[in-house]
Amino acid sequence: MTKKKALGRGLSALLSDSSTDDRLEVDSLPSGVSSSGSTRSHVSPSGMTEIPMDEIEVNPFQPRSHFDQETLNELAESIRVHGIIQPITVRKLAHNQYQLISGERRFQASKLANLGTIPAYIRAANDQQMLEMALIENIQRENLNAIEIALSYQRLLSECNLKQEELGERVGKNRTTVTNYLRLLKLPPDIQIAVRDNKLSMGHARAIINVENPDQQLYIFKRTLAEELSVRKVEDLVRSLAHQKSSKPERSTAPTSASKEIAQLQSKLSSHFGTRVVVKSDGKKGDIRIPFLSIEDLNRILDILKMYS
Repeated sequence: MTKKKALGRGLSALLSDSSTDDRLEVDSLPSGVSSSGSTRSHVSPSGMTEIPMDEIEVNPFQPRSHFDQETLNELAESIRVHGIIQPITVRKLAHNQYQLISGERRFQASKLANLGTIPAYIRAANDQQMLEMALIENIQRENLNAIEIALSYQRLLSECNLKQEELGERVGKNRTTVTNYLRLLKLPPDIQIAVRDNKLSMGHARAIINVENPDQQLYIFKRTLAEELSVRKVEDLVRSLAHQKSSKPERSTAPTSASKEIAQLQSKLSSHFGTRVVVKSDGKKGDIRIPFLSIEDLNRILDILKMYS
């Protein structure tokens, strides 16, 4: 029962559950001497100590692959003026060797600020805990987009062997919220990229994912961007497509090979132009209709065709 209560505390629970032994180890050392044998300024009762920067390696499980250089420089300047306000957290690997658990942005900014040492908490953690801590810390960032959150959730499920209920407790979210994020990863790559780049909101994406056909998803997505549709408009469009599908009479005969090819071509063209393209053929001749909703929409289609009015 105790363990389950701690789950909702997320990263803090993981850190505090494994900290006691290391505090005893650090505090039992002679005054002024670190576990690596080097001199340090002080060791606080909480287990915080100053560790040389060159004795710390980055977390190999860190889910963040990109740090904005401008904000990193700003943080480095703040560190030069005010110092490190919030210590990083590390685990001890060997003599004079530590590995970052959390606080990589502070660590990288401290390098830019040319700090010789950095305040750190030393915690005990295995590889599994390292990964979980890094992922949860990443999720708790304020500027994450929906796809980054979904990917972190997926990694916690697959690599940390968590169930969705456990994951929800770890990150303080209910199961429905977790499920909604995970469903985003089933969308076509183009739509995921748009969500990641903040060109499409999670509300839009959640509406689109209710359509099963990937080509129709892309069709709605391109119309959404081209016409700047609201979430409500996208939901109406999804319902309209669903109604059209349910109202179509069932064919008594199986489609021919030629009709399948026409249907595939029509679907691809609709996705390409971001509008419902109609292709008709009697096997020898036919026509292609590309509707447009406004002059702006026509110019968009002409631009795709590399033509200009």
